[in-house]
Amino acid sequence: MVRLGACFLVLFFLVVLTEAASPEAESSKKAKCKVEKYKHCYNSEHVCPKVCPGGDCVVDCKSCKPICKCDIPGAVCQDPRFIGGDGITFYFHGKKDREFCLVSDSNLHINAHFIGRRNQNMKRDFTWIQSIGVLFDSHRLYVGAQKTVTWDNSIDRLALTFDGEPIFLPHGEGSKWQSKIAPSVSITRSGNTNGIIIEVSGNFKITATVVPITEEESRVHNYGITKEDCFAHLELGFKFYSLSEDVNGVLGQTYKRDYTSRVNVSAAMPVMGGVREFSSTGLFSADCSVARFGQGGLSASHEYANMECGSGFNGNGIVCKK
Repeated sequence: MVRLGACFLVLFFLVVLTEAASPEAESSKKAKCKVEKYKHCYNSEHVCPKVCPGGDCVVDCKSCKPICKCDIPGAVCQDPRFIGGDGITFYFHGKKDREFCLVSDSNLHINAHFIGRRNQNMKRDFTWIQSIGVLFDSHRLYVGAQKTVTWDNSIDRLALTFDGEPIFLPHGEGSKWQSKIAPSVSITRSGNTNGIIIEVSGNFKITATVVPITEEESRVHNYGITKEDCFAHLELGFKFYSLSEDVNGVLGQTYKRDYTSRVNVSAAMPVMGGVREFSSTGLFSADCSVARFGQGGLSASHEYANMECGSGFNGNGIVCKK
């Protein structure tokens, strides 16, 4: 009986040690509440749910719980999976090697360049967003993921330019760049590498993270990713401060008060159509058929500025319901 008990004790310690050393345990990511007004939660650290793509999450400061980044309204992740301003999840596949209009308003236009692979057994491409081009005021901002063969998160694969000039942002969480010609524009690293927060005061906030397609993802979804290219792409989060009621674009249209979702919400994969409607001729071309950039528009920001948002973020661009 003593020997049997000793065996169980040894087995228990082996299981504990194995779990502690497993890659899953080592790769657990954490997040903190960074909104000071939520004193009960501010600066508290939480382990991200394992179901989060890439393990990335944010903390809902109001409820003081971690939420997957890709589950917040305004998020654009994966194949591209959008969560609209109305909170409804949908997919917009577009086409590889083409540009599509995500948001178009009187003083903001965002295009995305799609990369992808063709699955011969399907009628569409597998697609991901490789870069975005942002037009606002008289400025142009480029954010892109550099092509990568083998992924190493310690190597920064972000490419950034502002009005055509490269932005050099030192490695390290919290490193910040601020435009000298447009002081309202800043970019801050959200991690040591491959993650940034872009803010333009009074206009918008964008989070962008470069991520690869992993071998496991490729196997599960039959992407056919090879060792020549891990298809590094952007996962994005948008928050808007001054959208008008005339805003349009794949994502932008979902922020209208009178918007009715065009997707079949009961489908396993609700797909948004409109390849022709949202197609642009270039990353900085505001020429999609629904373009609004440069036109006048009645701002709706005053109606939403003080709304309390369920995810712990303030502003109409993340979680405010209509």
